Amino acid sequence: MERRNFLQNAAALGASAALMGSCSTAATSQSTNTEFVSGRILHTVYFWLKEGITEQEEQDFLLFFEELKKIPGILAFHVGKPASTTNRDVVDNSFQYSIFVLFNSMEEINVYEKHPDHLAAAEKFSKYWTKVAVRDSQFV
Repeated sequence: MERRNFLQNAAALGASAALMGSCSTAATSQSTNTEFVSGRILHTVYFWLKEGITEQEEQDFLLFFEELKKIPGILAFHVGKPASTTNRDVVDNSFQYSIFVLFNSMEEINVYEKHPDHLAAAEKFSKYWTKVAVRDSQFV
């Protein structure tokens, strides 16, 4: 009886290990090039929109991000809105939108910042915001 339990437990452990291994492999194979690698730059921008803009104007503003996504050198691009986290003195959820843009290096973000498409889009869509805050981080 003990031998049977041992064999059943061993088989269950083997199946669990195989499942864990396949999960690990699946996660790795689906991984994009967005890992937190030393030297990469996370360009985070927060936008405060003008009060009283219409729904249509806000939808037009969102086209700004579509134009930015086309600029070469971007590893990842994500648009966000404030999360409903706990209200604390250190939390600022006063912005309406944010973007998180990942670059491989300082050289690539420097190209992005000065790219004609970036400058043209910022000029075109700046009519919708009152404030923009940029926070750039370099992974260590």
